This record gives sequence, structure tokens and C-alpha cells, in this order.
Amino acid sequence: MSEQNGTPLSAHHVTSRIPWLAVGGVGAAVAWATYRLVTITSGGHPVLGVYLCGIALLVWQLASAAFDRPVRASRPQAAALADTRVAVLVPAYNEADDILRANLASLLRQTHLPAVVSVVDDGSTTGDYALVRDWFADAAETAGVEVHWERQANGGKRSAQVAAARTCRDVDFYVTVDSDTQLDARAIEESLQPFADPQVQSVAGTILLTNYDTNLLTRVQELWFHSMQKVDRAALSRFGAVLVNSGALATYRPDVLWDNVDDYLGETLFGRPVHSSDDSLLTLYAQQKGRTVHQSSAFAFTHMPTTFDGHRRQQLRWMRGSIMRSGTRFRELSPTRFAFWYHLAKWLQYAAATAAVLVLAASGVMFHPAALLMCLLIVGAVQLVVSLPYLTLRRSDQSLGGRLAVAACAPLLAIWQLTFLRALRWYATATFGNVAWGTRAAVEVTS
Repeated sequence: MSEQNGTPLSAHHVTSRIPWLAVGGVGAAVAWATYRLVTITSGGHPVLGVYLCGIALLVWQLASAAFDRPVRASRPQAAALADTRVAVLVPAYNEADDILRANLASLLRQTHLPAVVSVVDDGSTTGDYALVRDWFADAAETAGVEVHWERQANGGKRSAQVAAARTCRDVDFYVTVDSDTQLDARAIEESLQPFADPQVQSVAGTILLTNYDTNLLTRVQELWFHSMQKVDRAALSRFGAVLVNSGALATYRPDVLWDNVDDYLGETLFGRPVHSSDDSLLTLYAQQKGRTVHQSSAFAFTHMPTTFDGHRRQQLRWMRGSIMRSGTRFRELSPTRFAFWYHLAKWLQYAAATAAVLVLAASGVMFHPAALLMCLLIVGAVQLVVSLPYLTLRRSDQSLGGRLAVAACAPLLAIWQLTFLRALRWYATATFGNVAWGTRAAVEVTS
């Protein structure tokens, strides 16, 4: 149930050893399947080396995730953070009124109220949000929150974000949210905690799906996004090396934007303006200035596509942006930073895995029924391990049965990643020069 149905959304993680104890059983299955695969391939197949390197990386990520805990500022630091002024930047384009209203209502429930909420309508063609704007102006005045609401000609999310930020430069932090996102009541307060460290430049929140229980596709996406954040991003956070913040909830020191605003607005690829991959670019700016971390206790709930076509277009846009941003990272990140070497290692792993698939296909091993079965078992078991932290999540709108139903999607997610998403990434790699939004002509998400 979502905010527009009358119930604010909230979430938290519980401390539990059960998921990590289960790793042992799944690990035994992986070991057995590996032994069988080695036997089938006569022990000397090059895919084995790629597989072992991938497992080593996964073990490191899981170990980091097992010890992931929200950052807690000391009492004096927390008191200082409580007095900081926060501005929430909300770019909006063709958003449904009820979804935008749920977003804004969640901002007024924050335990650390924003000093300013700045909404920029980026030339919406479906309406002017007049009713939402009038309601929010009254509600924010009652709460003591300053509101700026502007409408501009369509210029893209970056343009709208900067326009929103220009209305409130005298703040300590910017919180960026998507207009289809609702925040947990403690989201801003929790996001501020890591800034007790002066080296921290940005904090990524934990993104869940508002509409996770719509169908099988949304359950798979819920599990996938949580796994990526709780395992991969949590591991990077320990080194202050988060590479991508989510647009649904991220917090920045203002200098991250203002020191790079011209580059942010003027980025091009092959001479054409870039309108996507804005979150990864802001994260890169923050990484260049200091530490980029993840706060697992800062939750946001966002809408995701419920149809295959919407999912495909969204993933293709994200993948193209990721490939484009990879080149920027290699140019701009210092080799003295952990983020640089992790990024390089992930690309080498991706290249090696692709080569291994081609080798398996060329040698005919891929078409060996027993080898194919073992590969699927390994991939499914590994995804199950990565997905286990979902069992520690508690959503206000989710029963135990609902949580188990999402966790049970792990094998399906593994197959989806191994087949459709891998093929889509190859296509995105070949067409990454298409830097248009790719989704504004058709709606991905509806209320």
C-alpha cells in the first residue's frame, strides 16, 4: 500500500545471522556444481578461471555486506547536523498528480525537516500541477518549510535540478529526489549522519519499489535493486568509493554541484548534449572531492516499470549511460583511488566473462546438457546468496509472505540477468552513442 492510498511507507533492516548462515548451505551447492563442471570440461577450461575470479569478488562483497551498519555520528556531531539547513531539489516532468503529491507529503513528514523544497516543472505537457502546488504551498507554510515552485521550458533533468538549486544556494546540503519517490520519515536525518566526516561529499540512500507487489517483474526488480545496494554498494561504501548514487535519494555538499555546474550542464558525447546519466556524473564529482558512501538506513520508495517494454527502455537508457560514464571515470578518476581500480576490475571481469561465453559456445561445451545444468545451478545459487540480505528487510507494507515471495524470485533474476539483460547490455555497448533520454516520448511508469 502506498502513500496515495493513505499509509506512509517506511522500512528498516534487522540484525540477523540467518542469511549469512544460509550462505554455507548454498556455498556447498556451488562447490558441488563447480566440481561437476570441472569434471565435464576436463578441468582445464578457461571459463573456470573467470568463474573463480568472480567468486572471489563476490566473497569480498558479501563479507563487506555482512558487516554493513548505518553510520552513526557522535552526539556532538549529531547535534551540529541537526542544525544544518537542507534543500530538497525536485525536478518534475509529466508526473501524475497523486504521485507528485505523495512525494511532497513525505518531505513534510521528515524528522529533519528541509529548510527549503524547490520544485521545477520542466515543461510538462500533461498539466500544470496547479492543485498540487496550491495544496503544498499551504501545507509547507504550516510546517515552516520554504517553498520555491517554478516552471521552465523543457531542458532535461539536469537543467531542472540546477534551476531548483539556484533558488536556494544558502543551505548546507542538497537532497536530490525524483518526483515519483516517497521518503521514509527518517530518510533525511539518516542521510546526514555520514557527513559528520568532513571528507564525505555524497551519501546514497537505499531505494525500494513503491509498486513492488504489482506483478512478477516488479518483485524481480525489488530484489535486484536491494541486492545491488546491500551487497555491491555497501562493499564500495566501506572504501568511500560508491560509483553511482540513485536519483531517487542522494545527498550532496553544495560545492559538489557548484564547482562543476558548467560541466554538468554542458556535457556532450560526440558533439551532442547528454541528458542522461546525471546521477553518476554528480557522484563522480563527489568522488573527485572526497568520499562517496552509502547509508543503508536512509530509505526511499520509487515507482518502477510494470511492463516489459517500459523495463526494457529504462534498462537500455541506464546501460548506455553507464557505458558512457565508464569512459569519464577512466579519464577523471585518479589511479590512487580505490574506485578507479574497482571500476577497472569490474570491466575486466565483464570482458573475461563475455569471452568465456564465446569460448564455451565455440567449443560446444555450452550445449552440453550436464554442463549447462551446472552453470545454471551455479548462477542461481550465487544469485540466491546475493539476495539473502533481503530477508533482513522490514517494509511497513509487506508481510512475511510478501518478503518470502520476493526472495523466491532469486533464480528467476539470475536467469533474467544471464540472458535478456546480458544481451541488452551488449546492444547498449554497441549503441551507447545514443545519448537522448529515450523515454520521454512514451511513459515508463504510471500511477
